[in-house]
Amino acid sequence: MKSSEIRDKFLKFFESKGHAVVRSSSLVPGNDPTLLLTNSGMVQFKDVFTGTDSRPYARATSVQRCVRAGGKHNDLENVGYTARHHTFFEMLGNFSFGDYFKRDAINYAWELLTKVYGLPADKLTVTVYFEDDEAYDIWATEIGVPRERIIRIGDNKGARYASDNFWQMADTGPCGPCTEIFYDHGTDIAGGPPGSPDEDGDRFIEIWNLVFMQFNRDDAGVMHKLPKPCVDTGMGLERLAAVLQHVHSNYEIDLFQALIKAAARETGAPDLENKSLRVIADHIRAAAFMIVDGIIPGPESHGYVLRRIIRRALRHGHKLGQTKPFFYKLVEDLTIEMGAAYPELAAAKDGVAKMLRTEEERFGETLENGMKILEAQLARDSKKLDGRTAFLLYGTYGFPLDLTADICRERGIELDLAGFEAAKKEDQLLGKAGSGFKHLDTIEYKGEKNKFVGYDRLAHASEVVAIYVGGVSARQIEAGQHGIVVLDTTPFYAQSGGQVGDQGVLTSGAALFQVDDTLKVQADVFGHHGTLASGALKVGDCVEANVDEAKRGRTIRNHSATHLMHKALREVLGAHVAQKGSLVDPDKTRFDFSHHAPLTADEIARVETIVNREILQNQAVVAHNMSFDAAVKHGAMALFGEKYGDEVRVLDIGSSKELCGGVHVARTGDIGLFKIVAEGGVAAGIRRLEAVTGEGALAVVQSLNRRLHEAAAILKTNPDELTARVAQVQDQLKAMEKELATLKSKLASGQGDELVTRAVEVNGIMVLAATLEGADVARLRETMDKLKDKLKTAAIVLASVADGKVSLIAGVTADATARVKAGELVNFVAQQVGGKGGGRPDMAQAGGTDPTNLAAALAAVPAWIGARA
Repeated sequence: MKSSEIRDKFLKFFESKGHAVVRSSSLVPGNDPTLLLTNSGMVQFKDVFTGTDSRPYARATSVQRCVRAGGKHNDLENVGYTARHHTFFEMLGNFSFGDYFKRDAINYAWELLTKVYGLPADKLTVTVYFEDDEAYDIWATEIGVPRERIIRIGDNKGARYASDNFWQMADTGPCGPCTEIFYDHGTDIAGGPPGSPDEDGDRFIEIWNLVFMQFNRDDAGVMHKLPKPCVDTGMGLERLAAVLQHVHSNYEIDLFQALIKAAARETGAPDLENKSLRVIADHIRAAAFMIVDGIIPGPESHGYVLRRIIRRALRHGHKLGQTKPFFYKLVEDLTIEMGAAYPELAAAKDGVAKMLRTEEERFGETLENGMKILEAQLARDSKKLDGRTAFLLYGTYGFPLDLTADICRERGIELDLAGFEAAKKEDQLLGKAGSGFKHLDTIEYKGEKNKFVGYDRLAHASEVVAIYVGGVSARQIEAGQHGIVVLDTTPFYAQSGGQVGDQGVLTSGAALFQVDDTLKVQADVFGHHGTLASGALKVGDCVEANVDEAKRGRTIRNHSATHLMHKALREVLGAHVAQKGSLVDPDKTRFDFSHHAPLTADEIARVETIVNREILQNQAVVAHNMSFDAAVKHGAMALFGEKYGDEVRVLDIGSSKELCGGVHVARTGDIGLFKIVAEGGVAAGIRRLEAVTGEGALAVVQSLNRRLHEAAAILKTNPDELTARVAQVQDQLKAMEKELATLKSKLASGQGDELVTRAVEVNGIMVLAATLEGADVARLRETMDKLKDKLKTAAIVLASVADGKVSLIAGVTADATARVKAGELVNFVAQQVGGKGGGRPDMAQAGGTDPTNLAAALAAVPAWIGARA
């Protein structure tokens, strides 16, 4: 029975039992911000189960697209290496919302499996929660399953209700027992029944889980019976197909075999059993459907999950010898297999293929560069990959950690996960330090939305409609207190779309409220955050609301320049440039955008020229309110991740057209001057520019000019000739460095000649352990090579101390490495001076942080070698 037929029979069966057929929801949960991706069939019905939503039907059935590749449900590392793990899978489910319960659910399941799908009844074993006598009796007396094939599963995870057969949505809320149905593959497959010591074997495979939401657990852990118990079931299509098609692995079913053959065709792999083909076949399903549901590859959240799935597939293609884009070609094959069941895939296939190809081309060079770094590190230490290198690959080269872990696992290399997490945490702390993130008080506002008049004016007479002190509603605020004031009408712009909130004052008689920031309390309600400097302010008072004109002026200059910069970047770099975040305040504009490489000096100069040319044209800035569709026809650019209503505001600023609700200059000439001051990377594929405008830009130019003249004066030249003078000084420095290196080499040679006389013979090996004063690592290596030539059969340790740190090099001649290993020798000394090290048998180096014991450590070397050689 083909996968498409299994899917169709399931839906038709439950439709015949009065169930509404509900189409699969998006892979991005629309009703659960706590869940990154849809990972089960019940997700789209979660609000119904919790009682916060209702549907026109009491029973439903669906085939839900699911992804498990992040968070609690992360199967990514197992995909391709086991028979039943996938990133993407289809969950067959039937649901009852207070309608039928255990009896009907069990009878439906048995009828479908044995009558419709034709599975032999004697091949099925079931489990129940050990206290669920009701379910046990239904299976035994009504269905007729022999009691030896009905297994009670207890609390086997160390706590009450912690059982494989007790389901719970969270620590509190709906929960209940479940019954699972297993298929027995037969005695020729290793493994025991569920609940036995051998249950992890492959003989008994779970194919269906029926969850009975029977209780509501309160904060104290007490179970209360639900007035309308519910049913939630889930059966993996892929597992069921393997059973019905008489194969053991999910990858042997018709759906996967077609995709595996397509992957082999595009990679040139001759062996269809190659696990890399399994990975690619699985990942094309996840990647394509995630793109269909609006996810694009990116550095965080959903985009990062998608990117690492794509890149893992590409890496496995690379393993098979395919270095050219190939993954995108599998979209056509996937559409042939699943397009009929999911028309949205068929409709979007060209766009999906295009996005995958773009990601492949972007990652091609990244993969090559990253592998070079990885190979170089593994050449230094073939047993362990340090965490900082793993984070460098992750943060700078876009290598998902899973991909690095895959490579390490294949080679038997330990991955320093603790070091990776430490490096990641350090990077996150640095990012947060400059994020400007503000914690908002949680307040409950139930009044009318306020009117914003700040597009046209900076002052307005308004009424206080709400006050909050310490996050709690208050009738008034006293002098010295911090709080939030809500007005019926306000000229203050609330932080949104990357633009910071306005500052200013609210005055009423003796009351003066200093507004430090303006933030949204709700979508259409602005909260004025600040401190009452004097007097008292009450709900109902009339106030004069005055925005800080100077700060607003600097902010809007930066904001309008951001629009022009975005347009210029697309003109200079290409249409792939898209905004990925921004922060506009009185001091600067910070703009993150998608681009694969650092901007060159020429590209930055071209962007500056285009923006300043637009400023000089001094065109009027025009705002239009129109429908979203009309805005798109107008040529306005919408920003990904922003929410837009039916009516949108379009800003025409010079040649730029964008959807934006922010405040802006009246004419482009009001910006004054535009200057980019910083460029850098934020994450793989994301760059960041910082720029200033107006007086801020003038100050930057004046500062640069001043430093130019100061540098010219120091080098005794004029600014026009500064570059040539710097080049001349560099040439002089190189000549001096070369001369110094020659002198150091002669000094090291002299020291080496003197050290030969200090070598002692230990069991036929000349042993030397000494300190070279003032030598760097290069000199230590050079001296080591000369000493090995002179001493012939030898084991040598050389050390130097600089700035309180010890540098060590050990060398063993080739004819002595069977008896003494340089790596072990240098580690022996390093451990005594606060360090550790290792390397090849003939040459190794290390460092230390405690030079006080160096002399004793070196003196102990002959005895250490004598005990081993």
